[in-house]
Amino acid sequence: MKTAADPRHQKRREVVKSLFAETYTPQPGEDEIVKKILAKKDEIDQKIQKAATQWPIDKLNRIDLAILQLAVYELDEGKTPPKVIIDEAVELAKEFGSENSSSFVNGVLGTIYKEENPDAE
Repeated sequence: MKTAADPRHQKRREVVKSLFAETYTPQPGEDEIVKKILAKKDEIDQKIQKAATQWPIDKLNRIDLAILQLAVYELDEGKTPPKVIIDEAVELAKEFGSENSSSFVNGVLGTIYKEENPDAE
């Protein structure tokens, strides 16, 4: 069973914090995953924008955006089951985001997943 002490969850928390900080100012000594996400930032942000048409990227809550960027990167990478990625993102949104962040993150990621996997449930 997943716990808050799970090392994978802890790693995701650190990546989200770094991505969030990066929205304010470039961060020295970034983690390898953060560098990879930032290298694909435009592509990732386009997917988020397409799935959340009511919210321009620059108007999204920055912590929600950081969580979405990590999750979309992980979905594209394909190393972790999509349901695990979405569940982790929702948990991070509950932990760091606002009252509505978890349902927003869930909806956006669900839309992205369904668009890229039309045969999935």
